Amino acid sequence: MDPYLSIVIPIYNEEENIPALWGRLSGVMAEHFAEPGKPWEVIFTDDGSRDRSLALLMEIARTEPRVKVVEFNRNYGQHSAIFGAFAEVRGRVVVTLDADLQNPPEEIPKLVAKVEEGYDVVGGWRQGRQQNDSFLRTIPSKLVNAVTRKTTGVKLHDYGCMLRAYSREVVNAMLLCKERSSFIPALANSFAKRITEVPVAHAERAAGTSKYGFWKLINLQFDLLTSFSLLPLQMLSVFGFLTALLGFALFVGLVVYRFLHPEGTVDGVFSLFALLFFFVGGQFIAFGLLGEYIGRIYQEVRDRPRYMVKKVHQAE
Repeated sequence: MDPYLSIVIPIYNEEENIPALWGRLSGVMAEHFAEPGKPWEVIFTDDGSRDRSLALLMEIARTEPRVKVVEFNRNYGQHSAIFGAFAEVRGRVVVTLDADLQNPPEEIPKLVAKVEEGYDVVGGWRQGRQQNDSFLRTIPSKLVNAVTRKTTGVKLHDYGCMLRAYSREVVNAMLLCKERSSFIPALANSFAKRITEVPVAHAERAAGTSKYGFWKLINLQFDLLTSFSLLPLQMLSVFGFLTALLGFALFVGLVVYRFLHPEGTVDGVFSLFALLFFFVGGQFIAFGLLGEYIGRIYQEVRDRPRYMVKKVHQAE
């Protein structure tokens, strides 16, 4: 019989957290999903870990038949790791969870209950968020949330929380999308009819360091913009129109000034240079955005696989 609930957890160098994670997660499953009508499974994706993470996961899988470990041949990133697990899920409800224990496994039943009410996507909204990171992490994170709300039109508070629940239909729809760069919370919203979020607890990272630094958050922002919206290109068109209008107005002003003051000289040469540098800088920004779109088109037309699975480990 297929399981009712599938838990998806991407793993990358989390050997210090895995024993505590499995101990707490298995306890939650035993307490809340022990009845015959709600069997469960847990799918870990080892995303090319360089520590003992894979060995620890394989040991869990050998002793627990409801655990499956998807082993990647190298590191592909968190979202690819989640897709690798999505390809293996069989449950009607799918929950994603980070391995760092910042989102407690004890909150899983709360999200599952919302899916049972008929919601297609249920996001976690971190309460009392522990934040020891620098502004180089917090500001891009807030920016991702703001841009995602604007891009998708779905006004959720926290798109950065990995503790999320999806109906199986939404997961199947996401698996049909073959683009290499994707932001799963936004992608799921595009296939969901009913979306909500629930407050969830948030804790300090149990051990290790965060795998999402400043540059990964910036790259995630580009994934979001270029994969789900033409807004940057539209803004470039508006900027170009306003620049042309301003330049024409400046030209007319200079002509009128010469007619009114034929003996005078036009001052403000340095101001004109400042404007010139501003608009030249704007052009380079525009070229960069266009290059980002073109580069991603190039990645897509090559049609390389999003990830490579080396082996799937499961108890016989």
